[in-house]
Amino acid sequence: MSMSKFTVQSPRFKAGKRMIYFVLLAAFSLSVVGCRYDMQDQPRYKAHKKSDFFSDGKAMRDLPEGTVARGKLREDKDFYTGKKQNVGGTAAATAAAPATTVADGSGNTLVASFPDAIEEFPVPITEELVNRGEERYRIFCMMCHGPVGNGDGMIVRRGFPKPPTYNDDRLRNAPVGHFFDVITNGWGKMNSYASQVPVADRWAIVAYIRTLQISQNPNGNLTMPPSRETNTTNTNATELPKPVGLPNSPTQGGTR
Repeated sequence: MSMSKFTVQSPRFKAGKRMIYFVLLAAFSLSVVGCRYDMQDQPRYKAHKKSDFFSDGKAMRDLPEGTVARGKLREDKDFYTGKKQNVGGTAAATAAAPATTVADGSGNTLVASFPDAIEEFPVPITEELVNRGEERYRIFCMMCHGPVGNGDGMIVRRGFPKPPTYNDDRLRNAPVGHFFDVITNGWGKMNSYASQVPVADRWAIVAYIRTLQISQNPNGNLTMPPSRETNTTNTNATELPKPVGLPNSPTQGGTR
């Protein structure tokens, strides 16, 4: 047998070798791609999932105590709480003063004194603010408190508990901080609206409530309370946000 048969490669043999090289290269490329991890593919916890690593069993970690996001310090306590913070002009915060409560004929618990509520608006009272308050009032409040604040809203007419009227002497004489506190923290049968109504909008609603009270007491001496001199550190906080839509469901009327 001649050795030339083993040294001379046929075209078919060469094509077979090229195919083998191609398959090996393709396999290598696929193995490299398969070993790559992108950020979205890395091991991680999903929000609200359980974790066996942490002692509390939660994957989501709480922020360290005292952590404040930039721009969210909320130094203006009057604006964010509606309550008095100083005693005798000092910087010391007041202790929570007890409020006097009474019961009306319907069994509702009413606040009769307002020892820690601020009496001046912490924002300038403008036509824009009152108009914004009317818009928010019609969305979040009117179904219980009625068009002019008499506590005769549509859901009250359909059997839900009636909230107190804004137009009696008790609430006409109530400081503006009281209304802000009720919107923020709720009272009686009324839940808190803090998650639905931004801080600036709460003050807008309070301004509109005062406007309703004045309109329903034309022969009285009720006037719009003064507003505190604008604080430059609170400029962004007093900007009125865009409408955020309707609440998921109406809340029963308050009894404060």
